[in-house]
Amino acid sequence: MPFGTACCAIELMAVLASRYDLARFGAEAIRFSPRQSDLMIVAGRVCIKMMPVLQRIYLQMPEPKWVIAMGACASSGGVFDTYSVIQGIDNFMPVDVYIPGCPPRPEAIIESVLLIQEQIARERQEI
Repeated sequence: MPFGTACCAIELMAVLASRYDLARFGAEAIRFSPRQSDLMIVAGRVCIKMMPVLQRIYLQMPEPKWVIAMGACASSGGVFDTYSVIQGIDNFMPVDVYIPGCPPRPEAIIESVLLIQEQIARERQEI
């Protein structure tokens, strides 16, 4: 489930297009309903007023669920060191993978999805 608010969302769209084709890695079904999603990609800055909405979306996702913080803004606030921008979403919800960059390259986004898949495989082996 994408949650894009800035230039990172443009790179996320590039990953879904034909050149990079994220569907090769099992992510062909992008859902815009939290109840049908197990992965949230937060792309871009998150303002204080948006955080309750983002938390509500996260809580509506079924277990197990994973979160990717995409780009400098979602990970640490980026260049927006101001009172109205959250300085990292990990203060409000658990983050499984951080993607550095402003904006990150599509290859980094694909790598993060592969890391999540590896994490899922490890968790299944432990059970």
